Amino acid sequence: MEMSILFSLCILAFPGFSQGRVVGVDEAGFAECNEFFYGETPPEGFAEPFHVKICQQHNKEPRFATLYSTEDKTPLYSAFKYTKAAQRGEESWLVEPQLDDPGNDLEEMVHEADAIGSVNNLGASQALTTDYVDSGYERGQLNPSSLNEDDFQRATYTLTNAVPMTTSLSKSWYRDVENVVEQALVPHCANRASLYLVAGAVPSSLRVKNKVSIPEFLWLAACCDAPEAWSVGFVKRMSEESRLEAQSVEELEKQFPSGARLFKSNCGGDSQSQEQMEAVLQTITQIQSEEPILQTMSSKHGEGQGAKEKHGEGSLLKRVASIIVAPFIKLLRIIIYVVMEVVRYMFYFLWHVVKQLSNAVVGQLYSFWNGVMSYVKEISTVLVNIPIDVAKVAANIVKGFVRIVQNTMILTYRILSVPVGLFLHIMAFPIDSLCAIPSVLKDIAVGIGGTCSLIVDATAALLSGFYYLATHIGRRFVPKGSSDD
Repeated sequence: MEMSILFSLCILAFPGFSQGRVVGVDEAGFAECNEFFYGETPPEGFAEPFHVKICQQHNKEPRFATLYSTEDKTPLYSAFKYTKAAQRGEESWLVEPQLDDPGNDLEEMVHEADAIGSVNNLGASQALTTDYVDSGYERGQLNPSSLNEDDFQRATYTLTNAVPMTTSLSKSWYRDVENVVEQALVPHCANRASLYLVAGAVPSSLRVKNKVSIPEFLWLAACCDAPEAWSVGFVKRMSEESRLEAQSVEELEKQFPSGARLFKSNCGGDSQSQEQMEAVLQTITQIQSEEPILQTMSSKHGEGQGAKEKHGEGSLLKRVASIIVAPFIKLLRIIIYVVMEVVRYMFYFLWHVVKQLSNAVVGQLYSFWNGVMSYVKEISTVLVNIPIDVAKVAANIVKGFVRIVQNTMILTYRILSVPVGLFLHIMAFPIDSLCAIPSVLKDIAVGIGGTCSLIVDATAALLSGFYYLATHIGRRFVPKGSSDD
């Protein structure tokens, strides 16, 4: 932790450090590095859980974008724009701390030696310089440093932009890409800012030291958006004699296992300028036909330069001067190194002292502040609860008093209701009895009247029966008289 803080302070004190920001999964594309893609749309078909998007930066400005495979420990592609051809600068290779240790607070890329003590699981998700030592392979850049200048070039020296290449293959790759870009692509794209380049490698099952995947082949794709859209693709096999094979982007995409799409809308779709593409392909053919002659001339020129250097080195004056100056140069280097180490450790010591003092002061202040806040909180709680508790007690007293009065009244009512009810019933008995006499007499009279009526009706019915019977018998037994009689 202390080393990471020290390194962060060094970054603030000495500008010019590179930064490879790991883009979050919730961010669109490559965030601020989307400008390096045509239509600000990254290639499709490369979505795997172990693929990490990196926005390669230097001096806090985006320089190019890289999609890195933590499984193969190599980049799948780097997207960039041509800035200006330049000589390759001093190699200063860096690693990305956040790939191996996502919780690390080092947001800047660091040298591998500086990351050993401050990054957990270093090398678990990315390649290291030690993986290339004595392996027969070197760190080959997908985005060549020679196509960039200044900060853009310094940003290319990161292991997240490198794949294993043999020495001869890397030289051939750099030469072919430089020639194609500078002599064929840039001249045919009127606006250099509209030329989008994507260089990549297809991983294979072969590994360097059983860790870093050796590419199956390398590829390059270009898209020019002005004034007329056109695109072209290139493939370079892993043999030393192979050249960049020019082909359409559609043919290049068919060679990817994932069936990827490199450019949005195929860089203009069906409206691409065939004339521009044919001109680019013709220029590439011409370049490749001239390469053997150029290589022969460069080798002869190198031999002549070597002979001159040997002749100059053979002079006695140079030898004497080199013998005299060499110890002083070595002594000067040792002095500079010692001074830098002393300054470094003095800075570290001072920072450690300041940190300890600040931690002690901040710790005491923090404890004092926590105590004060706890005391204030408890006092405030007590003061706020006092009126609430008083109100609760008063409410309970009133409630109890009301219940006592209520229960007393109920008891009194129940006690008094028994004799009062009995007295009322006794007083009401004579009145109810006298009032009932007329009703009883009425009922008796109605009964007697009904009985008499029933007797009369029965007697009348009986007499009527006898009369009917006598009449019937008389008619049956007394003969009827004649009509004359």
